[in-house]
Amino acid sequence: MTGRFAGERVVVVGAGVAGVAAAEALLAEGAEVLVTDSRPADALEDARVRAAGIRVQAGGHRLADLDEATLVLVSPGVPPSADVLGWAHARGIPVWGEMELGAQLARAPYLAVTGTNGKTTTAGMLASILSAAGQDALACGNIGYPFPSAAREDHDVLVVEVSSFQLERQRSFHPRVSVLLNLFPDHLDWHGSARAYSAAKARVYALQGAGDVHVGNRDDAAAAAISANAPCAVRWFRTGEPADGEVGYVGDDLVSRVDGEVRIGSATSERLPFRADAAAAAAAALAFGIDPGTVGKGLAAFTPAAHRGEEVAVVDGVRFLDDSKATNVHAALAAIDGVRDAVLIAGGRAKGQDLSELATRAGSIVAVIAIGEDADSVAAVFADLVPVRRAESIEEAVAVAFEAAVPGGAVLLAPACASWDQFRDYVERGERFAAAARALAGVRA
Repeated sequence: MTGRFAGERVVVVGAGVAGVAAAEALLAEGAEVLVTDSRPADALEDARVRAAGIRVQAGGHRLADLDEATLVLVSPGVPPSADVLGWAHARGIPVWGEMELGAQLARAPYLAVTGTNGKTTTAGMLASILSAAGQDALACGNIGYPFPSAAREDHDVLVVEVSSFQLERQRSFHPRVSVLLNLFPDHLDWHGSARAYSAAKARVYALQGAGDVHVGNRDDAAAAAISANAPCAVRWFRTGEPADGEVGYVGDDLVSRVDGEVRIGSATSERLPFRADAAAAAAAALAFGIDPGTVGKGLAAFTPAAHRGEEVAVVDGVRFLDDSKATNVHAALAAIDGVRDAVLIAGGRAKGQDLSELATRAGSIVAVIAIGEDADSVAAVFADLVPVRRAESIEEAVAVAFEAAVPGGAVLLAPACASWDQFRDYVERGERFAAAARALAGVRA
């Protein structure tokens, strides 16, 4: 069999979505593949790899699995401390992640988006802009469709959402344009320290050089410090008024001052879900050569992914926005920055976070509805700043929030907390919020 990996014996560690996609791509490229997973066989959804003729070993990883292996490919969720990786390193077997495999197989140029929050929204915006420019563009990577699968397909350009886990294990990942949206300490149990987490994010531009562009965030000091060290041209975005060479906002107008001042669009008329994400996407698209008018059209055509700022109902002129995915303070702040005159529904399990920074957005909020296990902590943050009420359920919160809403305003679910105290996950929380809002719309219709 011919192919990029003909004659290779590859062990894929982890039979999740990323591992299955990597196994399929490797098999198609001529490799002999073994997939191993720590879970028992009845817990694996491995029908796809079995149908493709790939061997799957469940119930744990064994040293003997590495006999005659020429490459180990590890799924993003497998921690660096896993024994199987130590065995591979001890034997001198190269260890790759899925980003490395995708980079090795990529047929089209690609842009990359990383950061603690907002990756999926920004990647989706970029794909929408590129599509508006008439290009066959696909968002892939951490967004849900694996990079190795997309890399083998015929597209004009790819937009790759990439996490710190994925960046940790790459050596060939070379985007034409890279974006670092923000930096907020996260996944420290996996990386070991904030410094290691930051270093992983910086790898998004590690191989960039002349002819490439990195896009950084002027509003985030920690992220900006990393972006300033990029070995290529750097463009900047911000949520306020841009300086020369930057993209930002003059009032509600998104403008570029990269080559003179050019209006791109309006955050109000085009309902951009998040000001920072839209500015980042615009800066990246302009760096890729898309004209400002097309950037504005692409942003206007963008629809947020579920639970990431999605408008789920409009009742008597009040918009209901579901950002249930905003499970930490930094994400909630970004969500609040994208709206005006909002009633904020926040709370849940705070996971030990300091919620006090939420108070810095009190001027954009007309009321707060506190929910969940840490409702009292949310209420304390906003005490004496805006009216605060508590609700025992998400359905009650929707009803109470609507009562407090102002004409032309919004009800924003941006909890800043995990959902596990009351819900299965953030998806269930968002779905119940949306159902309650739509039910309210039905009553008011």
